[in-house]
Amino acid sequence: MEDRNWKLFLAPYEQAVSELKVKLRSIRTQYQENNLHTPIEFVTGRVKPKDSILTKAKLRGISLDRLENDMQDIAGLRIMCQFVEDIYEVIHLLRQRTDFKIIQERDYIANSKASGYRSYHVVIEYPVQLITGEKNILMEIQIRTLAMNFWATIEHSLNYKYDGEFPEEINTRLALTAEAASLLDEEMSKIRDEIQEAQHLFSYRVPHHLVEDEKMNESEVGETHED
Repeated sequence: MEDRNWKLFLAPYEQAVSELKVKLRSIRTQYQENNLHTPIEFVTGRVKPKDSILTKAKLRGISLDRLENDMQDIAGLRIMCQFVEDIYEVIHLLRQRTDFKIIQERDYIANSKASGYRSYHVVIEYPVQLITGEKNILMEIQIRTLAMNFWATIEHSLNYKYDGEFPEEINTRLALTAEAASLLDEEMSKIRDEIQEAQHLFSYRVPHHLVEDEKMNESEVGETHED
């Protein structure tokens, strides 16, 4: 397996990410066209590069001939939401879809990790149409608020620096900032109606194409985040 054709191996995952980004972004568009608050702020996606796959396989004890079955996040999507309530609305939308099958859900919002990490993870089985026929691949979708994503991105960067062994002071500060991020989400939910009303008014005053350009710029920023 060491000499596998990695470009060929990863191609279906690239295709799946590309297709689902279009599909999920279209949900946002449909909400907007119906003059409704959209639970999706923006969508990003990525496929793990070879080196990251090999590193994680070694760390988790996954044999290379079992990658397709035992590594669920070779392909990953991230859906950003403004409010915690939006996350659960997105989950409901995903459960209704018939173009893929949800095989696992992990709620790290109701049950945050000891580190303070919060997010909602959904593992799906997605059928990709290839010239050789249909191929089902595993993908992970993470649904987060912007506050959750900010914290997780910083924690992930620090994890690389310290190789997972954080100094006690960093652990303490991360716990405090996780609590602050959670409080921010809680407070934003309390004034959600006011925020949505203001955004609704804003959308009428600013040309639609300018708002969309801004969102597209935001979405591209997240494309390089690695799990």
